[in-house]
Amino acid sequence: MVEAAIENDLCPRIRRSEQALMAHHEAVLRTYGLTMTQYTVLLTLSREGGMSGAQLARSCGVTQQSMSSVLTNMENKELIRRETSPVHAKVQIATLTDAGQTLLDRAYEEVAVLERALTDAFTPSEYAALCGLLERATAVLIQQTRHAAASPATKATPSG
Repeated sequence: MVEAAIENDLCPRIRRSEQALMAHHEAVLRTYGLTMTQYTVLLTLSREGGMSGAQLARSCGVTQQSMSSVLTNMENKELIRRETSPVHAKVQIATLTDAGQTLLDRAYEEVAVLERALTDAFTPSEYAALCGLLERATAVLIQQTRHAAASPATKATPSG
């Protein structure tokens, strides 16, 4: 029997925060014609330089097939360019175009408004503590996900 209301559980609170964050970012990015994944690709390429589709897929948390579609769309919009890797002939390396960097810079200015608002909502010590707590929570979530994925399917399934 469930003893406490779900609102008192930590996971739904984390989920509500994540949903609010995504809703904000999606609303801002929509005005620039970007999805969250496209924005993340632009940001990642800006910070890391050229990357393969597989590397970008891992970085953005999407499948390689999804990333392939995202990159094709972004290349058609001339936000990125893809060139054959000098190391592996079958690997395409994506890099930002000037248009992609310009669009990222404009979108980032608005995304940064939320970052500043969140930072300003806490004292410096609260902010540092929150960041540490979120990192710890993320580590537990990753560990538990790996554990769940590695566990044999021993759970009882309902029968019809």
